[in-house]
Parts: sequence; structure tokens; C-alpha cells
Amino acid sequence: MRGRQRVKTAVVELEAHEEAAPAQRQATAPPAPPVDVDPLYGVALLKTAFELKRRPEGSVDEVLSAVLARLRIDEGEFRAFLAQQGGLLAALGQKH
Repeated sequence: MRGRQRVKTAVVELEAHEEAAPAQRQATAPPAPPVDVDPLYGVALLKTAFELKRRPEGSVDEVLSAVLARLRIDEGEFRAFLAQQGGLLAALGQKH
């Protein structure tokens, strides 16, 4: 009768290599001044997206204005936030 063979294992020591810090890229444009972010801005974006999905015939401006009015968010400040975020307004379906 044959006996079981043991699986041979080897212990390997790993060396940690320090990676060089990635080179910093130069910004092409200076960053926009920071806008105070209201915690309701995310809620407004979600509500706007839901409303646009529910009634696709409505324009983004109309739906966004209505949502901001219901949430009592200043539309100028919210649009400044969207402009700072870059592609969020385009993601909602509106061209800048």
C-alpha cells in the first residue's frame, strides 16, 4: 500500500521596494476658487436626475430650477458649484 506524499512548500522572502514619488504635473489653468458646498447639493443632483428620468420632456433648466426652489437652495451658488465640478452639468444633459 502506498503512503501519502507530503506537498513540499518553500518559504520566499519578499523585499519591499520604495517607489519614487510620481512627477507632479503642471496645471494648465489655475483652479477655481472654492465654493462652499451645501450638503443638499448632492440631494439636488439626485432629485434632478430622478425628475428628468420621470418626465424626459422637461428641460434641464426647468427641472433644476424647480428642484432647487423646493429644496430652498440658491440657484446662483448651486450653478457656481456645478461649474466648479466640470462635467456635472453636462452629465445632466445641458451644455454650458
